[in-house]
Amino acid sequence: MRKKDNKRVIYWLLTGCLLLFIMVMVGGITRLTDSGLSMSNYKLIGGTIPPITDAEWQEAFEFYKQFPEYKAYNTHFELADFKAIYFWEWFHRVLGRLIGLVFIIPFLYFLFTKQLSKKTIQKCIGLLVLGAFQGFLGWYMVKSGLVDQPDVSHFRLAAHLTTAFITFGLTLWVALDLIYPQRRGPNKPIKNWLIIGIVILLIQIIYGGFVAGLKAGLLHNHWPMMNEGQFMHHTVYLLEPFYKNFIENPSGIQFIHRTLAYAVVLVILIIWYKTRKMNLEAQQNIAINTLLILVIFQFILGVLTIIHKVPLALGLAHQLGAFLLISSMTFALHRFSK
Repeated sequence: MRKKDNKRVIYWLLTGCLLLFIMVMVGGITRLTDSGLSMSNYKLIGGTIPPITDAEWQEAFEFYKQFPEYKAYNTHFELADFKAIYFWEWFHRVLGRLIGLVFIIPFLYFLFTKQLSKKTIQKCIGLLVLGAFQGFLGWYMVKSGLVDQPDVSHFRLAAHLTTAFITFGLTLWVALDLIYPQRRGPNKPIKNWLIIGIVILLIQIIYGGFVAGLKAGLLHNHWPMMNEGQFMHHTVYLLEPFYKNFIENPSGIQFIHRTLAYAVVLVILIIWYKTRKMNLEAQQNIAINTLLILVIFQFILGVLTIIHKVPLALGLAHQLGAFLLISSMTFALHRFSK
């Protein structure tokens, strides 16, 4: 009988992590190039094949013209412009389908050949459900920009983005469970600080989605203060009731995103300081030092992105930095857990 949860299962899960990383990168490009509404209809199977002939391209372009984004922003578009934005959304959707196949087909193979333990089966079913929900959120997000408004809902965009990060983190966790079946005794205080850090980081990622959805990064392009030398600009509190400023007001949302960045850095600095004199195993030490390096790098990227008004390269690097940071947080939490 084959050994359950063998190396091939680990490679499969890590391949899924890599594809999710690529998916987030392509999703970032799709968002930053305003390509997300270029495919105005949803075809689960047929949508895998893009337009090929000139007639098919023209038909797709004419269909796109019926929706709010073209009418509000892109009436100057020629067919070549449409093809450029169509590519990124098509590629994003094809990657989503590929990830689904990469998860489902090997899972069924490992399941029927009895290469998975009961615990791993349960975890993988959870990952499959989460992946399917992520696909639904993508469709639900795009749908919000095809009715009345030429932009997708920033709430739906944030949900779609954050679910991708959570799916990746949990997939990595399942892989780590198999890579390191034996662990050192847990360090509860550091584990608790890491949990706090991950919670704050996930909230920060949600607000990153809000910033992206409302293009709030194009406001207050100064640091460390917002416009006019104000730490909290007066445009932050324009809406009533007051709480709406922090979920619907682009200025207020940028303020929260800026402020949470300090909180993430502070928590990781606390973790690093508390572990300096501890007798850590090598992997724990690597995890903490990597966290410190990545959070500093990510903070600098965030500052540069806001100062330069979110150019494509910096905006994408900032999103990928968040992805690497959540990866390191997941690894560190795993190393300090029982």
